[in-house]
Amino acid sequence: MNVSDTHRLKSLEDEKAKLKGLLADTMLDNVVLKDFLGKN
Repeated sequence: MNVSDTHRLKSLEDEKAKLKGLLADTMLDNVVLKDFLGKN
């Protein structure tokens, strides 16, 4: 693995972490909305 590969891997890992956070936020929003609408 060369330097370019390690930078690309780090970039992909950062993007994955960001997307996981966005997914978690969206899932939490869904739970809150369902609770608010009484569709538990």
